Amino acid sequence: MLLAETFRVAFDSLRANKMRSLLTMLGVVIGVAAVIAMVALGNGAKKAVEARVASMGTRLLQVDAARVQQGGVAVSKPVRMTETDAKYLRDHATLLAEVEPQQDRDAQVTYRNQNTHTQITGATTNFLTVRSYEMDVGRMFTDVEDQARTRVAVLGSDVIVNLNMPSADAVIGEFIRIAGVQFQVIGVLKAKGSQGNFGEPDSQIIIPFQTGRFRMFGTPYLNDLFVMAESEQNVPAALVEMEQLLRRSHHIAADKPDDFRIRSSAEFLALLTSTTDTFSGLLAGIASVSLLVGGIGIMNIMLVSVTERTREIGVRKALGATRLNILLQFVTEAVALCLLGGLSGAAVGVVAAEVMRVRFGWNTSIGVSSIFLGFFFSAGIGLIFGVWPARRAATLDPITALRYE
Repeated sequence: MLLAETFRVAFDSLRANKMRSLLTMLGVVIGVAAVIAMVALGNGAKKAVEARVASMGTRLLQVDAARVQQGGVAVSKPVRMTETDAKYLRDHATLLAEVEPQQDRDAQVTYRNQNTHTQITGATTNFLTVRSYEMDVGRMFTDVEDQARTRVAVLGSDVIVNLNMPSADAVIGEFIRIAGVQFQVIGVLKAKGSQGNFGEPDSQIIIPFQTGRFRMFGTPYLNDLFVMAESEQNVPAALVEMEQLLRRSHHIAADKPDDFRIRSSAEFLALLTSTTDTFSGLLAGIASVSLLVGGIGIMNIMLVSVTERTREIGVRKALGATRLNILLQFVTEAVALCLLGGLSGAAVGVVAAEVMRVRFGWNTSIGVSSIFLGFFFSAGIGLIFGVWPARRAATLDPITALRYE
């Protein structure tokens, strides 16, 4: 039997049993669709994490006080960071482009008859550069205003909503009260979204550092110390330099541990990427079970088909069909079912991922590689689970098959 004739007979058999073929493909359709949709969801989460970290700035480093421990037990209170540490870094560091100390606390904010409770951040004038923020309207305060302890404020975009202000443009020049102290609004930041451990910029109010220190917070201690490395390539070297300088600033002996902790956005990215990769793998693994079930269903149907067509197989063998012809015929049927199911499943998976993005607002990212992976994986499922029924059909004795009722 010619190769073309073998394929024709296989597809004629599938067309003769349309309902059974469609029901058999359904398991593959669901499996491929689930794999593509789940991988798209995992990829979307990963890209969202990368975008969030990129919005923070890939050169950003954060210094926090750390409690010194020995044997898992705290032996001293954290040594608080001060403006002296920030000045020491500015004067002695060679791999840092910017140093930006911050103080913050939550306070009551009122505007006309509206009020809210939000974070007040005292920052230096390089806040926008170090934290990679942009102004929406208005301006940032100046060094002169900072040193003069001027009562001016820059609002996060969510503050406009929380205080029921008319618009970002309309509030420039307006006055608000922070913990009872009057401040003039001079600018509004562009929205950035949540930044996890690095803060919620859209819901905070930025005031000059010296204003905050002497008029609001009344303390020399910093809540955060942010620095920016000169380049991404210099981040590891900058970490080492910062550690050495801060140990010198804090007079830490060589045999003593650091009383501070330095974190980088790259570290934050690595942690979240690892988490999202695990999440993506778990989702894809669960979805792949559907493909496995679909493959078992195909094997079951093909075994039934071999039993039903035993006499037909005997006739074909009697007319000259070889074992290879019979084997190829049944393998072709199984692979065709999986390929058709794979194509349909890929379409359903793409639609499902788009529905999750539009209807539920979830981050999804459909990659061509995941579509091809699901498609060829389905073909592999058909080949693997179709071989046994095909081999069983090919090894039937023609005389026994002709006598089969």
